[in-house]
Amino acid sequence: MNKPIFRLYAFVLLLFAGLVAFTSRWSVLEADELRQHSQNSRPLIEEQQIARGSITSSDGVLIAESVGRGRGPNRVFVRRYPQGALFGNPVGYSYADVDRVGIEQSLNDLLTGEENEFATLIDQILNRTRAGADVTLTLDANAQRVAMDALQRAIASTPGATGGGSVVAIEPDTGAVRVMASVPSFDPNGLQDEAVFQELSEQGTSSPLFNRPTQATYEPGSTMKVVTAVAAIDSGEFDTDTVLNADSPKEISGAPLANSGDRSFGDIDMETALTFSVNTYWAQVGEALGAETYIEYMKRFGFYRDPPLDFPDNQMAPSGIYSEGKLIDDPGVIDIGRVAIGQERLLATPLQMAQVAAAVANDGRLMEPTFLQEARDPDGRVIEELDPDEQAEVMSEETAEAVTQMMEKVANEGTASLLSTSAGQLAGKTGTAEIDVAQRINRPWFIGFAPADDPQIAVAAMLERCTGCSGGQVAGPIATAVMDALAGG
Repeated sequence: MNKPIFRLYAFVLLLFAGLVAFTSRWSVLEADELRQHSQNSRPLIEEQQIARGSITSSDGVLIAESVGRGRGPNRVFVRRYPQGALFGNPVGYSYADVDRVGIEQSLNDLLTGEENEFATLIDQILNRTRAGADVTLTLDANAQRVAMDALQRAIASTPGATGGGSVVAIEPDTGAVRVMASVPSFDPNGLQDEAVFQELSEQGTSSPLFNRPTQATYEPGSTMKVVTAVAAIDSGEFDTDTVLNADSPKEISGAPLANSGDRSFGDIDMETALTFSVNTYWAQVGEALGAETYIEYMKRFGFYRDPPLDFPDNQMAPSGIYSEGKLIDDPGVIDIGRVAIGQERLLATPLQMAQVAAAVANDGRLMEPTFLQEARDPDGRVIEELDPDEQAEVMSEETAEAVTQMMEKVANEGTASLLSTSAGQLAGKTGTAEIDVAQRINRPWFIGFAPADDPQIAVAAMLERCTGCSGGQVAGPIATAVMDALAGG
């Protein structure tokens, strides 16, 4: 064989192999990554020709639909959101000229028919236009409206209330997210105007586009004492009768720590300490448990990772102890006594704190949160439905029962004693994170569930900041209003 011809032949083969390799890489191996790339608008443009499925709330309210424009090969579909700002944050939007976020992004394969491969094949054979599945969410429109209204009223009526607020409500035994409210919100219909979208996008974490329940992290304050109580009892290191001296102040990690109002309680047991949210008691518990054990229980609750929610990863933030923007779990650099009362560098999302309440309510088992109730193909067949999955076994049933009883006492005799719900006996915990002590600026929280003997709903509610406010006074009524809407008689 002629050597030059052979070399040329080998070189051509090499070029051809390279072409096949790179073509396979982009068209097969990395097709999903390329399709989902933020700068690749082709999928959005192509999907304009698909009759995207509708989105409906669990109580039958239409949240999103596709409206056809034009005829023949030029016919396209544009998204319309009949409820405006009510579901702006969790549901998001899908526009070819802008972007796709929220549930519109996480459930995109269902909504565009991509998930139903058999139906897509039939459509191709019969030359039919592909259509997406209609999706029913776990979100309840009535309760969502109650939550949004309660947040807005609280912000308008509470002295010094600025910023926003959040409410998350979860069914403890299924993980179904029944409410996800973020204030301020936005009307997705208006985002077809690129100028409006650009203006809101440039506002960063203060923007209405920022989904506070999953993206924003805050000091959880005394709501974290529920996690501390679980770790203390479940580890076997403490029980509800354990007595500690709870005078104020006490030295914790080399610095004095005071109770609210600098009140000294003397020798008290754990139930009394949770009922009246006694800082010096719980900080001592945290120190006795140690950082390693405490962080283990935090991780059981879901801290230190994104929640396994059917929602875009870039719209969820992990909860945990932070330093310079990064999560840390090194026991040697953590003031675990202050972590145990919701201070130090601890930050948590409202979704995470709702999961804390839900795990206690569900006999210690934490279920994976979900938005998907059901999906039906264009022929009406159910192709996906809610199938509860356990995320973690956080604690024993006995521990959950003991903590529930203490949370009931908080609601009946303690810091939440002014609260009640038509859903039945309330179990809860207030939190008042001090943002600026000198200016009396606080961050009020409430987490809880009802009815305590057969929990139907777990809720976390909070405002970002207000002056001289408390969790029981401001956040508690928001949470109980949502409980009334979802589980009340």
